[in-house]
Amino acid sequence: MDVIANFFQKKGVKRIIIFSLIVLLLFSMRSMIDLILFTFIFTFLLDRLVEFMVKRIQINRKFLVILIYILIVGLLTFGALKYLPLITMQISQLVKQITGFYTQPHDNVLINYIKTIISNNQIASYLDNGFSFLLKSFTDISKTSIQVMIALILSLFFLLEKPRLKEFTIKFKNSKVAPFYNEIDYFSKKFTRTFGKVIEAQFIIAIINTILSVIALMILGFPQIIGLAILIFFLGLIPVAGVIISLIPLTLIAFTIGGFLKVVYIVLAIMIIHAIEAYILNPKLMSSKTDLPVFYTFVVLIFSQNFFGIWGLIIGIPVFVFLLDVLEVTNKKTTNSEAISKTLKRKR
Repeated sequence: MDVIANFFQKKGVKRIIIFSLIVLLLFSMRSMIDLILFTFIFTFLLDRLVEFMVKRIQINRKFLVILIYILIVGLLTFGALKYLPLITMQISQLVKQITGFYTQPHDNVLINYIKTIISNNQIASYLDNGFSFLLKSFTDISKTSIQVMIALILSLFFLLEKPRLKEFTIKFKNSKVAPFYNEIDYFSKKFTRTFGKVIEAQFIIAIINTILSVIALMILGFPQIIGLAILIFFLGLIPVAGVIISLIPLTLIAFTIGGFLKVVYIVLAIMIIHAIEAYILNPKLMSSKTDLPVFYTFVVLIFSQNFFGIWGLIIGIPVFVFLLDVLEVTNKKTTNSEAISKTLKRKR
């Protein structure tokens, strides 16, 4: 019995057990996963925005939080009333246009070859899930809007009471559930430092890519710009694969409106935007821990998409990076002095 008790008292064993319990808890709450993810993403991104502005502007934190949320709710309401019907119509037209092109027979050998590649790979399922997600989100707007509003309210209360929440939560450190608190605190810090930072970087990169892509599409005379902008933004949240996936509908539309010459132009534009992302944005926004080989990136995306659907494409890489951080897998080479200091800290 003493051997078993000592085994379960080991820090590593306790950590694995508590982590497994957290995973089981999240799995049991999978029906609420949309609300949980919306709440975390809003809370993390808006908290980062508030902290960024507070450091640079001498303004009361609570007043700034309330002002930001008033602006967000106002913009969402204005956008829903004025642009929602137009966005829904444009996305529906895009889906019909791409589906019509894809289902019609073509005499061109190259077009038929591309269609074969799309059909024989995961790209077809990614496109299907992506379009289904967009259509479902904008047609079933009542459910989505309720989840977004609840997530915004929860994140608002969190940001307004952040100091008080920290003060209250730390009381668990000396309570009877201290072992659970310590491990949850450990995982939450790891999760925020990896998952949160990667999501933040993905959102910034997606916004910049969308702006650059919309400018290029307007110059090239593409139709349904708003619908394409939304499509590019959501696909831009998918690391690496998003650029490739977005290129497929864009080239199909380019071919229908301008032939092969327009396809060449859009491919060159996307290549330039991808080069800006790969050589400028990624090195500045992504830490070295997210510098995954392309093979690993696609494997993670395939598995996460199969298990979690469309959310898996967005959170698959951040979750994988979080697990790498927990397992202490890093690309950074540790020097002898760093290794000695880490060893001394562990001994203490």
